[in-house]
Amino acid sequence: MIEFELLKRIVEAALLAAGNPLTTTQLLALFGENEATSHDDIARAIESLQADCETRGIELVEVASGFRYQVRRDVHAWVARLWTERPSRYSRALLETLALIAYRQPITRGEIEQIRGVAVSTHIIKTLEEREWIRVVGHRDVPGKPTLFGTTRGFLDYFNLKSLDELPSLGEIRDIEDLDPQLALGPPADEALAVVVDNDAQGLAEAAAQLPNNESPEDDVIPGDTDPQPAELAETNSSSPILSASATDADTTEQDA
Repeated sequence: MIEFELLKRIVEAALLAAGNPLTTTQLLALFGENEATSHDDIARAIESLQADCETRGIELVEVASGFRYQVRRDVHAWVARLWTERPSRYSRALLETLALIAYRQPITRGEIEQIRGVAVSTHIIKTLEEREWIRVVGHRDVPGKPTLFGTTRGFLDYFNLKSLDELPSLGEIRDIEDLDPQLALGPPADEALAVVVDNDAQGLAEAAAQLPNNESPEDDVIPGDTDPQPAELAETNSSSPILSASATDADTTEQDA
């Protein structure tokens, strides 16, 4: 049987080297039959590693795809200076579309357009699919068989969620003036309508809460801005705090059709 401290070091090294989240099953597969390691042993090692991180600049978190190390938010601003590439910038229309899919899935493009009041650009759907945040989950059983969209495991991982149940309720967002300006959809008057898609799921709920008619957590409809003008995009130095990522994604822009 492997000593517990050695087991911890193996699990820690595997998580740091993997470059993507690992499940307890994947971690268990690292050990041979004669090494007598169980799921409970792996779980205890992970719990101990999480406790070890309490005073460090990194944390060990569980997301939909498994466990991963990532930079803590309170030190992320400094660590982000290592990354020279400009982060992705997305239009208001893209974030509203993503929020609608997250809170109303499965949903068709036509239903999104009906709620927002404007057409959804093909580029928006394509960008969300390329980021692997949404996927086709079926077709509505009506004439024309419109495509149904839902979120992916990659969406959950990016927003630090284990499941959709962890999405913030829209009813939890009350005081819009106190929102983090990096996550808010309503920038100052002299700035373009653009946002960085931060990896905090609260941002989706906050974006939704800024739009009218979100009266209760049970009514998670996000009737977006009806202004069809294109959103001009600005730059920022924000990026994802996932430890395994050495740089942010290439600069991306979207316009509301």
